[in-house]
Amino acid sequence: MTQFIPFSRDQAFLLPPDAKDWLPADDVAHFVVAAVDRVPLGAFAVRPIPGGRAQYHPRLMLAILIYSYANGIFSSRRIERATHRDIGVRYVAANLHPDHDTIAAFEAAFLQVLLLARETGLLRLGTVSIDGTKLDANASKIRSVRYDRAKALQEKLTADIAALTAQAEAADTEAQPDPQALPAEIARREALRAKLDAACARLEEQARADAEAARPEYEARKAAYDAKKGRRGRPPKPPEDDPPPTRQSNLTDPDSALMRRSDAHEYRQAYNAQAVVCAEGSQLILATNLTACPSDAPSFAATILGMEHGIGLPTTALADTRFASGEAVAALKARKIEPLVAIGRTQPHRPYNFRPSPEPKIPRRITEPWRLTMLEKLDTEDAKALYARRKQTVEPVFGIIKAALGFTRFHLRGIAKVTSEWTSIALAYNCRRLHRLRQA
Repeated sequence: MTQFIPFSRDQAFLLPPDAKDWLPADDVAHFVVAAVDRVPLGAFAVRPIPGGRAQYHPRLMLAILIYSYANGIFSSRRIERATHRDIGVRYVAANLHPDHDTIAAFEAAFLQVLLLARETGLLRLGTVSIDGTKLDANASKIRSVRYDRAKALQEKLTADIAALTAQAEAADTEAQPDPQALPAEIARREALRAKLDAACARLEEQARADAEAARPEYEARKAAYDAKKGRRGRPPKPPEDDPPPTRQSNLTDPDSALMRRSDAHEYRQAYNAQAVVCAEGSQLILATNLTACPSDAPSFAATILGMEHGIGLPTTALADTRFASGEAVAALKARKIEPLVAIGRTQPHRPYNFRPSPEPKIPRRITEPWRLTMLEKLDTEDAKALYARRKQTVEPVFGIIKAALGFTRFHLRGIAKVTSEWTSIALAYNCRRLHRLRQA
C-alpha cells in the first residue's frame, strides 16, 4: 500500500518562523539585501509624510524593487501581491507589505554594486562595449499626431465645441431628449483640444530650439556665399521657426518617439535604451543612458565620458557602426580613450538566408580622414581580436533582460521616470550577474 507524508494546513508553528531558513543559502535575495545595506542613507531622497507618521525605510523599498525586478516582477500591484505570496519577496520585505509608494535612489545603489564587484575582484575596468536597443514606451503609436493634422483638428474641435455650447444653451430653455449628455460631450472635446494645443506647443518649441541651434551654421554659410563672386548658385536657406508639417508628437507619452530597430522592422513608439558593458569577462553593466533619438551616435561620447563620475573611465570602447561619429571619436581620444567603431557592415549577408537577398548597392565612398584611419586600425589582427568581444559581451545582456527578466517595455511615462526605470532594470541585472559570478 502506498504511503503518503501526512500534512495539515491547520498546523500552527511551534516556534516563530525565520523566513531566512525557507530560502536556499545561495539565493540572490541574500546578496540583494547585503548590497543595499551598503548604500548610505543620505543617498535617498525621502519625502516626509504630513503629520509625522512613520514610513517604510528606503533601503527596504529599494531591496524589494531590485529583487522583484531581478525575478521579472515589474508591476507595482504585482510586487505588493508578491510580498504576501512569494517567499523571497516576503523575506526581503521583512514580512512587511508596503504599498510601493516610495521611490528610491537607484543611481547610488547602482554605483555601490559596481564598487562591491571591484572590491571582490570580479570587475576590471578596461575595455567596454556599448550598444542600444529599442524598448516600447507605455504608449501606442496610433496616439501620435502630425503637426498639420493637429492644427486641422484644433479648428474642427473649436467649431464643434461652439456648436455644442449653443445647443446646451438652447437645451436650458427647451425640452431636449438628453440634455445631460451635452456638457459631457463638450468636456470630452475640450480635453482633446487641450492635448492637441499642448502637442502643437511642444512641436513649435522644439522647432524654435532646432532653428536657434542651426543659426550659427547658417550664418557661416551665408557669409561664405556672400563672399563669393560670379556664379554662386542658390543661397542657403535660413532655419525655419515653424515645425515641418510631418513632425509628430504622441499624446500619451510626449517624450517617446517613433523608431524601429532596422529597415526590416516596423515603427513603434519606443525609447532608445543604451548600456555600457564590461568586456573584461564580468559582463556587468557599467553605465546606462536613455534617449528619445533613434540614432545612437549623438550620445556615444556623452555616455562613455559620463562614467567618470561613477566607476571611472575605460581605456577602450567598442561600438558598432550606428555609433560612428567623428566628433565622438575625437572627444574620446582627447580623454585618452581608444574607440573601435565599425565602419559599414561588419558581416556579409548569410548565404542561406530565408529572406530574399537585397539588391546589391554601390558601396559608399569613404573620404573622411577619421573613417579611413579607423578602417586601417580595424584591419589589424589585434584590433580584430579586441573588437570580436563586442558582440559576445553587450548583446547577450539585452537578451537576458528581455528573455530571462521578461522586460520588453517600459511601465512609466516621461523620459525622467523612464530613465530611472531603465537604471533600476540594469541594477537588477547586475545583482543577478554578480551573484552568479560569486558562485562560480
